[in-house]
Amino acid sequence: MSANLVALAYLIASVFFILALKGLSSPLSARRGNLFGMLGMAIAVATTLTITENWMLILGCIAVGGTIGAIVAKRIQMTAMPELVAFMHSLVGLAAVFIAVAAVNNPVSFGLPAILPMGSKLELFLGTFIGAMTWSGSVIAFLKLSGRMSGAPVTFAGQHVVNLVLAMVMIGFGLWFFFSGDTTNWTAFIAMTAIAFILGFLIIIPIGGADMPVVISMLNSYSGWAAAGIGFSLGNPMLIIAGSLVGSSGAILSYIMCKAMNRPFLSVILGGFGNDGGTAVAGDGVQKTYRSGSADDAAFLMGNADSVIIVPGYGLAVARAQHAVKELAEVLHEKGVDVRFAIHPVAGRMPGHMNVLLAEAEIPYEQVLEMDEINSDFSNTDVVLVLGANDVVNPAANTPGSPIYGMPILDAHKARTVIVVKRSMAAGYAGLDNELFYMDKTMMVFGDAKKVVEGMVKAL
Repeated sequence: MSANLVALAYLIASVFFILALKGLSSPLSARRGNLFGMLGMAIAVATTLTITENWMLILGCIAVGGTIGAIVAKRIQMTAMPELVAFMHSLVGLAAVFIAVAAVNNPVSFGLPAILPMGSKLELFLGTFIGAMTWSGSVIAFLKLSGRMSGAPVTFAGQHVVNLVLAMVMIGFGLWFFFSGDTTNWTAFIAMTAIAFILGFLIIIPIGGADMPVVISMLNSYSGWAAAGIGFSLGNPMLIIAGSLVGSSGAILSYIMCKAMNRPFLSVILGGFGNDGGTAVAGDGVQKTYRSGSADDAAFLMGNADSVIIVPGYGLAVARAQHAVKELAEVLHEKGVDVRFAIHPVAGRMPGHMNVLLAEAEIPYEQVLEMDEINSDFSNTDVVLVLGANDVVNPAANTPGSPIYGMPILDAHKARTVIVVKRSMAAGYAGLDNELFYMDKTMMVFGDAKKVVEGMVKAL
């Protein structure tokens, strides 16, 4: 293909990527958005194959990676989707590092001068350290989300000072590589890359589980910027555009997540709240009392209500209860009950986690409402059914001095009756006790969310 045709093909692929983002902005158009994204990627890959002599090798690599990806995607449970996303981010960052290493080792094969110009060195430096931090940070996020590592913050004395010193040393090696006349200054380049890998670990380990949705969107943004940086080095407009789209959309999503938790972005990066949870005790250490009931009791309350709002949380995902919840909603609807679902922006372990689960169960999109759309309706609702959610319905967000003070929550506590389904009275991922559980209007129903909801359906 001529250079003009290649540029045109990359431009068309870029338009499809933009249409993909537009489609993914709504559940109603998400499927179409995915199709646009796949079509754009197919055009980009096909175009790249036409301008390389090693297309057989590339096809072989695509076959291996595609096969592994297809098998993993087919077998993965919906509950494990957050850690899968984190793992995929890590691979994008690692790919950027490998490309940068290859470009430094043999610039000519990438169409670069044998003596790398300063501009290319800067681009390689940015792509490398962002990619390295994305890889190691995503690995930690994967371990925390999958339960292979505690979700509690890992901190030590002088942690921020250590991070700052390492960052300065990394930049120092980067400047050495940048100003060095030797294009293969491996000492500076490797040292810079190694420190970036370590920094990625150290930046993510102090971040608690409650901040994981922000971490995932942040790492998504990092992976995009890493790809864009490498795109400049390779002179590939497709990488630059695609990386910029991913980087900017991830940054916007991170901002939205932080706003949803009323937390500054820097406070998340510098280490947030969160622990493994524990027994439910009052702030002064005094044991509280709560009212408990059965699935039959909950079914009676909902069956005699005019309106019910269901608040899904991570407990629903763990129990794989989305299909049972759909059946519950259908049974209630047949009895003339108005049923809707309330979604908090940070419910679950990644942005949109609950939307994905409900969509998998084919729950009508018009019944699924975001926090801003439904919050004013809780005070006029007969029954709210909370399934495994904790922090996103915690009234402590309205109490000055609370670690989550100011965080926008779903106002479930304003409903006439609240039913909470949990396995135990343990605190949520943020490690905070929930005042909602001890209100007179609240009834706790203990057990696996799927089994409890199936019991409700049977009783109805």
